[in-house]
Amino acid sequence: MKVLVVGAGIAGPTAAFWLNKAGHQVTIVEHAPALRSGGYLVDFWGAGFDVAEKMGIVPQLQRRGYVMTEARAVNRDGRRVASFKPEAVMESVQRYSSLARSDLSAVIYEALGGAAELILGDTVQDLTDDGDRVRVTFESGRTGDFDLVIGADGLHSRVRRLAFGPDEAYERYLGMVVAAFEADRYPERDELVAMMHADIGFQTVRLSLREDATLFLVSLRHDGDAPTDRAAQESLLRAKLSGKGWEVPAILDRMSQAKKFYFDSVSQIRMPSWTTGRVALVGGAAACPSFLAGQGSALAMVEAYTLATELATAGDHREAFSRYQQRLMPLLKSKQRCCSGFGAGVRTQEQVPTFCKEYGDATDGTAQGCRHRDGHELSRCR
Repeated sequence: MKVLVVGAGIAGPTAAFWLNKAGHQVTIVEHAPALRSGGYLVDFWGAGFDVAEKMGIVPQLQRRGYVMTEARAVNRDGRRVASFKPEAVMESVQRYSSLARSDLSAVIYEALGGAAELILGDTVQDLTDDGDRVRVTFESGRTGDFDLVIGADGLHSRVRRLAFGPDEAYERYLGMVVAAFEADRYPERDELVAMMHADIGFQTVRLSLREDATLFLVSLRHDGDAPTDRAAQESLLRAKLSGKGWEVPAILDRMSQAKKFYFDSVSQIRMPSWTTGRVALVGGAAACPSFLAGQGSALAMVEAYTLATELATAGDHREAFSRYQQRLMPLLKSKQRCCSGFGAGVRTQEQVPTFCKEYGDATDGTAQGCRHRDGHELSRCR
């Protein structure tokens, strides 16, 4: 089949890798003008590690990654208040690595070996599914016909909006925002130690990277829309973190100089179905468990691998799509439930629709308004 994959993050190239293995003709389109860099470190292990092994990319990931020896919490004066060793809670240190999301994405894409066409600086503008094909109109004005379209374009998925409806129907904001940025030659270094300082409403993490670089990760409560331009994002962080202790003032001083800067809301995507017609979603576009879950990248690889595998073995795409959801929907729902209470702040009812906790559907604001009538507990809807 001729397949369009929208998004060159983690889920997209993983899906492309396995689709190509099955003999499909794959095109990847990515809105950014280049493959992404920067972002935050992710703890990569579990089922995602299994998929990486099948792809033969574990050695490359381990070379780029870090094996942290300690996570240390300090108070506002920098004194240790708690610590633990990550290997104590991981399967084994040989099957665990912390690495930048952009490095994980790059390694996966490199594994394709040029087997998929890559279009940068463009994305989908319109989708028309007539049952036999999907006619795609791109922002650049070009058009194309595809047998399948796979949306792997993340939390703010364009494919999801076009094929399933507005974000408001599926996004559940958890009352927090997160930022990540790097600085060169930051004076404080604790090699292979995640240094953390938290207080009411925020947490700051410092990680020493190679080549004298330091990564900072900030998460904080925010009741309201997340700003979209960098100046406003930096202003929000400065206002929220003003007067905080530890190294926070020095970290904020480095923020404006950072060449790599990431900022986003902490949200979940909850949907009753990840497929419609000849369109399917994977990764954060389908079931983002949120930054708080800690396994989003690994789960994205599992979703992409599962979808591609089902397409390779099923009689047609409808059967494959059904199997894909049956296999993974319970797992993703459980991951979402595990971290749904982590958000420290919430929006008002006027800002966010009520959600069915079981299915992710927006309702009319009451449990009784849930559109599902399959016998699941209405108390699970809110």
